[in-house]
Amino acid sequence: MEDTTRKSKGEDIISAANSARWDLGTDFHDSIIESIYENASHIARKTVKQVGEKEAYSFDLKVDKLVTSKWLGFPMMFLVLAVVFWLTVAGANYPSGLLASLLIDTMHPILKNLAASINMPWWLDGVLIDGAYLSMAWVIAVMLPPMAIFFPIFTLLEDLGYLPRVAFNMDNLFRKAGAHGKQALTMSMGFGCNAAGVVAARVIDSPRERLIAIITNNFSLCNGRWPTQILIATIFIGAVVPASLAGVVSAGAVVGMAVLGIFFSLVVSWGLSKSVLKGEASSFSLELPPYRPPRVLQTLYTSLIDRTVIVLWRAVVFAIPAGVVIWLIANIKIGDLSLAEHFIDWSNPFALVFGLNGVILLAYIIAIPANEIVIPTILMLTVLSTNMTDVGAGSGVMFELDSIADTANVLHAGGWTLLTGINLMMFSLLHNPCSTTILTIYKETKSLKWTLVSTFLPIVLGLIVTFFTTQLWYLFTT
Repeated sequence: MEDTTRKSKGEDIISAANSARWDLGTDFHDSIIESIYENASHIARKTVKQVGEKEAYSFDLKVDKLVTSKWLGFPMMFLVLAVVFWLTVAGANYPSGLLASLLIDTMHPILKNLAASINMPWWLDGVLIDGAYLSMAWVIAVMLPPMAIFFPIFTLLEDLGYLPRVAFNMDNLFRKAGAHGKQALTMSMGFGCNAAGVVAARVIDSPRERLIAIITNNFSLCNGRWPTQILIATIFIGAVVPASLAGVVSAGAVVGMAVLGIFFSLVVSWGLSKSVLKGEASSFSLELPPYRPPRVLQTLYTSLIDRTVIVLWRAVVFAIPAGVVIWLIANIKIGDLSLAEHFIDWSNPFALVFGLNGVILLAYIIAIPANEIVIPTILMLTVLSTNMTDVGAGSGVMFELDSIADTANVLHAGGWTLLTGINLMMFSLLHNPCSTTILTIYKETKSLKWTLVSTFLPIVLGLIVTFFTTQLWYLFTT
């Protein structure tokens, strides 16, 4: 009897527990359903409006209808890009001039006088001051101000919420090219510095698509190449139109080169995705965040410390030995000619096939550490190879002229033509990355093979494009 009672009590306890567990499960299930409906209602209140009701977040929605529009999205994107470039170039002119005046016009003579006062050997004076120091000074003067302007503006656009809209607009194009929509962001970053654009490719999860973004980032015109593009366009492209249109046409030519770089980025991405990096473009969910005020202090820290200073330091480290090489090849002679003159004479026939010249080839080989020293090196080598007098400060001493007209006279004396100017702009767009970017590519990919591909693929493409440009030029002008 007692066992029967205990068994009955035990069954009652188990039954009560099961009932409680069922009630708990029912309540829990109901709470989840209620939570889902509450969230759905909350989202609907934000995005759906009743007839006659003012829609929530109307400002964000109205702006998005414009910036992500099928017809207006791309023109607005290029307009924003053009404004950023204009602010960067125009804003950098004055501080670049100040830095050049301080580091080159003031400090260089002081260092030369100091070297003379301690009877420093002429060759050591040349290597250290005319070579290493001047190269470093040119890189700082030309590179620092544009980066200090571009990177903060770029980061502000990122914080504001506009850059995700750029990725949204470009996603379809990059997917058709077998790449990732986020490559648009890395490409945009590359317009400031290709090394920074390579690092920015970390936002792409797919290793294949990240590698495509890294390889093609060099087709974005970095700030080290903008001065070359602007100067050559002003001298050669602007000269073929009336003076009243010269500025607009020159600016249009430079923007055209930037757009051409985007085109090559898409074409090469497509080629890679169909061959050595075969695969389908991965889909990704892109959340368009609400527009919000940028965080100014964090923006300044991120752009100036994490990007500008680190990239500049790497460029300076590579530019110093480049300056030493420039001075040495201009001053070490074999017979009556310097090493630089021997190379220029030897490479001229080959370079002319591509509408270039030996000076340009040597300048770009020497300037692998930093594109910022291309123009000073070209001017120095032109004066050296043509035996011009009263121009420059001596063999191996890089310089720039204050007047565009004087610069044009030096280049014309070196045999430059409109074809040379056009092909230099092409080759400036399509040539190997700088040494800072090459090092960054190796660190990001951990692969010597892909680093070499990233280095030599643009050169091959640049030579092909300049060759066909030259052949078409002669076809239509003769």
